Amino acid sequence: MTTTILRSDDLSCPSCAATLERALTALDGVERARVHVSTGRIEVEHEPDRAGVDRLIATLRGAGYGARRSPF
Repeated sequence: MTTTILRSDDLSCPSCAATLERALTALDGVERARVHVSTGRIEVEHEPDRAGVDRLIATLRGAGYGARRSPF
């Protein structure tokens, strides 16, 4: 299990956060997702061999939100 930090500048409300958390946790290999609306920070605990970073980002984009990997 690893934790990956992503960023999105498209978050504007708690409903956005809930939508993204549901989309991410529905992925096989994702244990937990936590979205911080005020900072755009998205923390994902996942198994990288089952749910890699590219798949996490694709899921967020598929839900209608921009996303990128964060260096911190």
